[in-house]
Amino acid sequence: MEQLALAVVTMAAGVLACAAYFYLTNLILDLVFPSKGRTGPTASRNLRITNAIRPWLFLFPALFAMTIYLIYPVVESVWLSLHDREGNNFVGFANYVWMVNDGEFRQSIFNNFLWLLVVPALSTFFGLIIAALTDRIWWGNIAKTLIFMPMAISFVGAAVIWKFIYDYRAAGTEQIGLLNALVTAFGGDPQAWVTIPFWNNFFLMVILIWIQTGFAMVILSAALRGIPEETVEAAVIDGANGLQIFFKIMIPQIWGTIAVVWTTITILVLKVFDIVLAMTNGQWQTQVLANLMFDWMFRGGGDFGRGASIAVVIMVLVVPIMIWNIRNATREMKAH
Repeated sequence: MEQLALAVVTMAAGVLACAAYFYLTNLILDLVFPSKGRTGPTASRNLRITNAIRPWLFLFPALFAMTIYLIYPVVESVWLSLHDREGNNFVGFANYVWMVNDGEFRQSIFNNFLWLLVVPALSTFFGLIIAALTDRIWWGNIAKTLIFMPMAISFVGAAVIWKFIYDYRAAGTEQIGLLNALVTAFGGDPQAWVTIPFWNNFFLMVILIWIQTGFAMVILSAALRGIPEETVEAAVIDGANGLQIFFKIMIPQIWGTIAVVWTTITILVLKVFDIVLAMTNGQWQTQVLANLMFDWMFRGGGDFGRGASIAVVIMVLVVPIMIWNIRNATREMKAH
C-alpha cells in the first residue's frame, strides 16, 4: 500500500512540476520580452524573440533528460571501455583485444546471432499470419486480445511462467512441467530442457517469440486494414486465389511495415537480458551480450572497463539498425 501511495504521489508531483515549469518559464519570458501594451518596432521585435525562444522552453526538459540519461551514459561508457576494471588507469584498446580473444564473448556473439536469425523472423511471421487470419473470423478480436496479452507481462514474469513449462523432475516422479508431462504421457523420458547445450537457446527464444508475436500482430493488422480494397477486388476479378492475393497483392503493399516490425524486434533481441538472466543466468552455453555485460560490470568484484566495452559493442550493433528503422518508418508515414 505504501508503494502504491508513493507511486501516486510521485506521478502527481511530476505532473505538477511540469505544469509549474511551463507556466513560470512562459511568464518570465513574457515579462522579459513583453509584447502586450507595446506598439511599433519594439512589440514586433519582442514577439519575434519570444516566438523563437518559446519552443526551446518546451523542448528543454526533454533535451536535458536525454543528455543526462542517454548522451552522457554513451560518452561515459566509451570512456570507461578504455580504462581498467576500476576505471582509473587508461589501457587503450586492451579491453577490446580481450573481447576478441575471450571464449565466452565469442559464445555470446554466436548466441546473439542465433537469436537474431530466429526471433525477429518467427515473431513477424506468426504476427502476420495471425493478423491475416483473425480478420476473417467473427471472434478475431478475442483471439487478438489473448495473443496480445503476453505483451503486458514483464520479461522476468514471462520467464517465470515458462520455467513451469520447462520444469524438470527426475524420471518416475510426478512432472509439474507441462512439456515434460506431455513427453512422459507419450512414453518418453523427462528432460532438463534449459540445460541442453545449443538447443536450450531455442527454448529461451520461444519465450520472446511468445511475447513479441502480439506486438507484430497489432502493427501488421493495422497495416493490412490500410490496404485499398480496390487492389484486392481487382485481383479477385483477375482470378487470383487467396494465397496469390495474400503474397502477391497484400504483402508487397505492407512490406515497409513488415521491415519496421522486423527491425524493431531485432533491436530488442540485441538487448535481450531479462529472459536469459531469469532462466539460466547464462549457464549451459546460453550467454548473450547483455547478460555478459551485466556479469562483468556488477559481479565478481565488477570490471567497469570490460563491462563498458561490451556495452559499446551492443550500442554499435543497435545504432545502425535503429537509424535505418527510423528512416524507414518516416518514409512509410510520408507514403501514407
